[in-house]
Amino acid sequence: MALHIFPTADAALAALAAYFVKAAAQAMAERGRFAVALSGGSSPKKLYELLASEAYRGQVAWEKVCFFFGDERNVPQTSPDSNYLMAKKALFDPLGIRPAQVFAVDTRLAPAEAAAQYGVAVEEFFQENPAHFDLILLGLGDNAHTASLFPHTPVLHDKAVGVKEVWLPAEQVYRITFTAPLINQARAVAFLVYGAGKAEAVAEVLGSERNMEQYPAQLIAPASGPADWFLDEAAAGELAQKGE
Repeated sequence: MALHIFPTADAALAALAAYFVKAAAQAMAERGRFAVALSGGSSPKKLYELLASEAYRGQVAWEKVCFFFGDERNVPQTSPDSNYLMAKKALFDPLGIRPAQVFAVDTRLAPAEAAAQYGVAVEEFFQENPAHFDLILLGLGDNAHTASLFPHTPVLHDKAVGVKEVWLPAEQVYRITFTAPLINQARAVAFLVYGAGKAEAVAEVLGSERNMEQYPAQLIAPASGPADWFLDEAAAGELAQKGE
């Protein structure tokens, strides 16, 4: 992995926003579009709000961006728990993104069908080519999950490049997620993690021996090169104890 550690969360967010702008420009120059998979949660919401702000909105040709979701909760798109709704409010609406640019999971379908259909949508987008997203944004949960790759779930062993439904027994809910092989095909992968509450999870994923059942984020190893981790000092605070 490539670690980028900043004094504050705001500094980490600004650095990732600049990284996003650069990745978008490179993709558009090389392929005429920027295919990005978004993550959900409170941390990326602040990133999306920053990208939609006056400081950054003019730095990206937004009409050439195609948005996907690395995972989604099995809830209606109008639910406050929907990753799509969060991104819509924080990013799509402020920037005037056209609906045709947004590829959302159809959560009206049964979870397995929704996952299968989303996998087809990804395949059709890339046509006959491998599904190489230009950038996949990821977060990290307190339990070391990323996307909806949760500890001790069958999807961790899925070798297929695609999208799967995930049942979380503790919560009695389904989620839809990119598989690790699909994430690892991306041209770039960036984690955004900040706050002292994430320090233990960061240290477990980055500083412990490989145990993907317990620390699913360890599955993320892009073929294109190291994943970029954008951390504040609080989130990186326990790394030294793990030998980093």
